[in-house]
Amino acid sequence: MQQTRIASTSRALDTMPVDLAIVILNYNTAELLRGCLRSIQASQHELRLRVIVVDNASSDGSAAMVRAEFPEVELIVNAANIGYSAGNNVAMRALGFGQMTVPVAMLPRYVLLLNPDTVLSPAALAQMVRFMDDHPTIGVAGPRVRRPDGSLDRACRRSFPTPQVSFYRMIGLSRLFPKSRRFNAYNLEYLPEDAVHPVDSVVGAYMQVRGEAILAAGLLDERFFMYGEDLDWAKRIKDAGWEVWYNGAVEITHVKEAASSQSSKSRIDFYEAMWLFYQKHYRNKTNWALDKLIILGIVGKGGLDVARHLWRYCNGERSDKTAAIGQVSVDSM
Repeated sequence: MQQTRIASTSRALDTMPVDLAIVILNYNTAELLRGCLRSIQASQHELRLRVIVVDNASSDGSAAMVRAEFPEVELIVNAANIGYSAGNNVAMRALGFGQMTVPVAMLPRYVLLLNPDTVLSPAALAQMVRFMDDHPTIGVAGPRVRRPDGSLDRACRRSFPTPQVSFYRMIGLSRLFPKSRRFNAYNLEYLPEDAVHPVDSVVGAYMQVRGEAILAAGLLDERFFMYGEDLDWAKRIKDAGWEVWYNGAVEITHVKEAASSQSSKSRIDFYEAMWLFYQKHYRNKTNWALDKLIILGIVGKGGLDVARHLWRYCNGERSDKTAAIGQVSVDSM
């Protein structure tokens, strides 16, 4: 891992642990990060907060913006883009997790992994902390997440992609029967959006984790560069005996995939994460025939998806160039 440079002054541990430590991993999303931090500033609560921005070697002035406009925010600047899991782990280690020298009683009660392309409603932080305070068996919780167009970010409440659940998604049954408990178990669309219920995982864009659950399960698995790390963490936390809940009574906004911009690299990362999660948690329990079918599905679907993206990208560039040439011709007449 690349060495990190801490841009903020070292913070001495307070006499009281913070209620909520917010970790925001940023990569070239300065404007969105500004909006996210402003929404945190506008939050209505009486919580002891600690906000850390980890910048993964952005080239858009993100770090300078944080220093200039949000001096109260701690800033960690990585020398390279080390990925989502490793970047968040840098902050969690700075908070004392995984550090034997920090007394357990001084660790944050909760850690919130928050994407820079999110905007919080004013009461969201207070409501989510109160929710987990009221339910001490919950290790992970997440709110209802809306896209800017008002639609639900379906990833905000999920079942684990078991071989059976993944098979139904791969062959399209989840799309054909979106309200089916059996065929669309992954996105749980048969449940009301404003419901409050246990799930397997919430989305990493807003993933609030109890400090004790982190101690039980460990930090994020850094083999996941981007995608899948939230599912893996939720799986390990559940395996450690904690519950994961979706709180549809609280809502935030998420501009999804702002950092990755749907690049072919991000799509490859997605399918690599899918394979890693399956290999880590299910492969040794899956029979030979189904295992080979899953491998074929991941490779086939991933290859087609990346090829389709590159085809559209190339055609899009060609169309733009053609349009530009056409405009010049018209202007020259």
